[in-house]
Amino acid sequence: MTTDYALLSPWVRRFLLEHIIAEKNLSPNTQRSYRDTLRLLLPFVAKASSKTVDALKVDDVSLDTVRRFLSDLEQTRGCGAATRNQRLAAINSLVSFIAVRCPEYVQWAGGFRTIVYKKTRRPRVSYLEKPEMDALLSSPDILTPLGSRDRALLLFLFNTGARADEVAHVRISDLELGRAASRDRSSVLIHGKGSKQRQCPLWPRTVNELAPLLEKRPPEQHVFVNRLGQPLTRFGVRRIVKRYAAVAAREVTSIARKPVSTHTIRHTAAMHLLREGVDINTIRAWLGHESLSTTNIYAEADLEMKAKALAKCDPGVPLTDTPPRSTWREDKGLMDFLRAL
Repeated sequence: MTTDYALLSPWVRRFLLEHIIAEKNLSPNTQRSYRDTLRLLLPFVAKASSKTVDALKVDDVSLDTVRRFLSDLEQTRGCGAATRNQRLAAINSLVSFIAVRCPEYVQWAGGFRTIVYKKTRRPRVSYLEKPEMDALLSSPDILTPLGSRDRALLLFLFNTGARADEVAHVRISDLELGRAASRDRSSVLIHGKGSKQRQCPLWPRTVNELAPLLEKRPPEQHVFVNRLGQPLTRFGVRRIVKRYAAVAAREVTSIARKPVSTHTIRHTAAMHLLREGVDINTIRAWLGHESLSTTNIYAEADLEMKAKALAKCDPGVPLTDTPPRSTWREDKGLMDFLRAL
């Protein structure tokens, strides 16, 4: 085997440039995730092999070393099982890339399949009730330019259910605004995960809040900018939400007991749509979920809440904290119970 094939460095470069970017065309965030995994893995392997990173060979990435690396992520860096699984997926992707292009490494690559992914708990859906969401939207001082921007930002998050990164990248050209009188048929093009796009309708109230931010500005500019005119980052969007959540908690104390974030507002949008009778598949498209099973968590949360409320009204039905056995569509006993009421 030639030295070029034995060295790890050329493979890593090809993997990131040819496979992740050129072939798969993954989103910038996903690209950074793969890059960060390798930035952690390679120095760990180099230390274990007593070599420099540039001198590493493919065989130095051994099964035992990767197992120790994953354990180190959890024990030393304090990473959770989900992060550990994400790093493992990136490593497996690199390993498969090498094996497909160099059959001599097929047996080496096969060993990594024995590393199992850890089971992770589905996170509890945290969302705001209507009085809490109203308090959050009322927190900014709209008499100031930044307060007006922040209120528009919070309302945009609630209207679209968009992620922080998606909001930060919205440009004026992505907005399709209706007539000034009625604001009907207004929408925004959201650039989501994996370079996927989705069209999301905008409420007239949202359009009215956005309108002052767009005056005399070219279409290529970002909608939400800071006081210097620079685009807000996803971190800036998150900081704004955190700041006004603290303000709203003074008015509605229940907010202080919830971890309010941009994703909380995303969950809130989904739950409010569900309660208004919007079907689950429409909510999936609204939020940009690739799989319907991801959106099902909102239906499960809402049905569990309703079932407990109904049980409290009926002394013959014991209240239990037992989690649902499966997804809401498969839980026929509960659905039959609800239909019979």
